[in-house]
Amino acid sequence: MKTIKTLFVFLLAITMLCCNTTTGKKATIETDENGFAVLTDEQIENIVKRSYQYVAMYNVNNKFALAETGMTTRGYNKGLKNTKLLDHTVKAIARPNNDVLYQTAMLDLRKDAAVFQFPAMDSKYVSLMATGYDHYVNVPLSTTSGDFKEPITVLFYTQRTENYKGEPIEGIDQTFEMTGDFISLVLRVMPHANEPEKYQRIVDQINSIKGLSLAEFTGKEKLADDPVVFPEYGASDADIFANNLLEVMQFVFNHTTFDVNNEFDKAILDAYKPLGVEPGKTYQPGEAIKIDGKKFGEISVKIKNEELAKMNNPEMTKELLPKLFQTKGNMTLEPMLLQSVVGPIGLPIKEATYPPVVTMDGSPMNAQNDYVIQMTKEELPPANAFWSLTLYDTENGFFIPNDYKKYSVGENAGMKPDADGGLKIYVSAVKPKGVPAENWLPINRKDEGIDIILRIYAPDLDKMKTWKAPKALKL
Repeated sequence: MKTIKTLFVFLLAITMLCCNTTTGKKATIETDENGFAVLTDEQIENIVKRSYQYVAMYNVNNKFALAETGMTTRGYNKGLKNTKLLDHTVKAIARPNNDVLYQTAMLDLRKDAAVFQFPAMDSKYVSLMATGYDHYVNVPLSTTSGDFKEPITVLFYTQRTENYKGEPIEGIDQTFEMTGDFISLVLRVMPHANEPEKYQRIVDQINSIKGLSLAEFTGKEKLADDPVVFPEYGASDADIFANNLLEVMQFVFNHTTFDVNNEFDKAILDAYKPLGVEPGKTYQPGEAIKIDGKKFGEISVKIKNEELAKMNNPEMTKELLPKLFQTKGNMTLEPMLLQSVVGPIGLPIKEATYPPVVTMDGSPMNAQNDYVIQMTKEELPPANAFWSLTLYDTENGFFIPNDYKKYSVGENAGMKPDADGGLKIYVSAVKPKGVPAENWLPINRKDEGIDIILRIYAPDLDKMKTWKAPKALKL
């Protein structure tokens, strides 16, 4: 009898194992009578956290490429040249900066590789960043690595690019394999805006940048892009989590290179496989498992608020800052989540670091109050290139609208040190008497959370070990 019972338990275990395989939709996850996946809050939170990088970058990249107005290329395989500092009308990305000129190209690499020809640049800081939906940050070129002293030609492709497989091409100085088919290229150029002649030289250099397909580069006709239907992007990340998460993630999975031996990649693939979302599949609304979009949206907002709250914890941000915006294989969940919530497509610490300015008592800043930020000459940020300090609203991460178009203090937007080389920066609804306009950041007197972020370009990493970000004193 014991032998029969043991055999029965063994066969039952085998049966359950077979029935729970992830090869078929019905056998992967329990659903309720309405076809909704039965998931605990903990399971939803895990999915949201691991999805945030893809959702945030899907939103950012497609806003840059597909939006009809604002900072947009109005299509893929198109570029946007910008020779003026950004203002409060920019809504494409949270926490943009007002200290460099962004040059943007949105690329569809499915059919053909893309080639860019860059001139030598006169600026003290220039970097080229390339990012797909997975939000790993690659910096193929930067002045910190000695680039942009001479002209250079760079090619971008993916393992799915139909007409290029990595072979050498005459005239190409560097090839770069991306992990995504749809990518953003962002060239940051410090314009030396307060030096008119140098500024104009840099603008001329920007205007000479050339982007073209590999076919065109080799003297052939440009290949026609394959048609593509993008799932709808959201006004906010929460919109995607609430309305069309599975459709977006299926699209992302089909246009991203995953490595099953990479723990980070394996975790996101494992999270979605029970929901029927896997690389190579097609999203069919009538056949797909349904999820509680309202619950996913609510949890995404909860996670967003938790990440934003970390910005008021100097010890936590100091620990996380060196881990942000790294290449694939060098990221963990906590910094990836923070960078995806607070401000996508930033730079790794070698290029820039982004310490927040918090209040003396640790309380959140609010536009109902005025603040002053004071630094002695010795306390100024340790930048090998330059630094800036920028003001945003907390909710959206946008510049505070004002008639003066003053959103930051720094070498480009203007600053006026005092006689001993120190600096006092005032955040207030009305410019204090005797304060230089360069050192004033206007706010609108209302109940609105505000944030201040420092950007330190090409930071002195040795000095950064002991340097501390300034704090804001409420007046």
